[in-house]
Amino acid sequence: MFNNRTLMITGGTGSFGNAVLNHFINSDIEEIRIFSRDEKKQEDLRIQYKSSKLNFIIGDVRDFNSINAAMRGVDFVFQAAALKQVPSCEFYPMQAVNTNILGSENVLEAAARNNVQKVVVLSTDKAVYPINTMGMTKALMEKLAISKARDPRVKKNDGIICATRYGNVMASRGSIIPLFIKQIKEGKPLTITEPNMTRFMMSLEESVQLVLFAFEHAAPGDLFVQKAPAATIATLAEALKELFNASSEIQIIGSRHGEKMYETLCGKEEMSKAEDLGNFYRIPADMRDLNYTKYIQSDGPRLTDAEYNSDNTKRLDKEELKKLLLTLDYVQNELNQSHL
Repeated sequence: MFNNRTLMITGGTGSFGNAVLNHFINSDIEEIRIFSRDEKKQEDLRIQYKSSKLNFIIGDVRDFNSINAAMRGVDFVFQAAALKQVPSCEFYPMQAVNTNILGSENVLEAAARNNVQKVVVLSTDKAVYPINTMGMTKALMEKLAISKARDPRVKKNDGIICATRYGNVMASRGSIIPLFIKQIKEGKPLTITEPNMTRFMMSLEESVQLVLFAFEHAAPGDLFVQKAPAATIATLAEALKELFNASSEIQIIGSRHGEKMYETLCGKEEMSKAEDLGNFYRIPADMRDLNYTKYIQSDGPRLTDAEYNSDNTKRLDKEELKKLLLTLDYVQNELNQSHL
């Protein structure tokens, strides 16, 4: 599918962008455009990969002219540019609106104008029943993607715009695993907001596989979720302490702004129409127009009380979580450094 094609990754210097580069750098893809506003991270990637396939473009999704110009000749887009830190978005909600909503609309509109074949926008479990700014803006980004999937220009080009939604990506930049490891190495207490808080556990590579699955199987407006196990924050802290042979104490600091006790990947309204694809759920978009009287449905899906969340998915115990953590390159590298 990607042979001799051009892929653009917005926000491409982030953790997801790095994982995509690792996946595609030795493939037959012709060009990967890294679109972001961070010239330092772009230079780091340029030095790291030294690949003629990579085209680094300085720009901001908030600036339509820059993203529109950069998208000329692009076949596929991964829309990963976002403000993702929940507390930061709570303190600066308009910044989240400008990037996650208006910036995403710029990406989608540029894709429509430039006849891009497929676009996947990356969302989060926090978009389901959102209580914080980050989740609310991501939820609206999903709605924008579904709306743009109905756009006559996109339909005329046989284009597909879809979304993926995933939970906590382990060891991604700014997440809790790097923080815990840093605290362990510095001999500081592990700061836990709420011990019984649960989060989905998903690797960066799995986040890439989810996007690739969506590319291969999506119809316009589809939303895809990858099934994942979960663990409590307390179990995660204890697992890391044992892996690093640390005696760090646990310090409870209380929930931060906008945090939930558990996260939801599929709401009960979505689960009522979701298609179970084994490791994934596909949630089809409602592609009807506003004239509902044209549509007659006798045996439609029934609402269910069974949402899919980090509290009712498979719960990892400490030993299972340790095995999962040891599959992460980041954790292995940190362990090797601690043994030097």
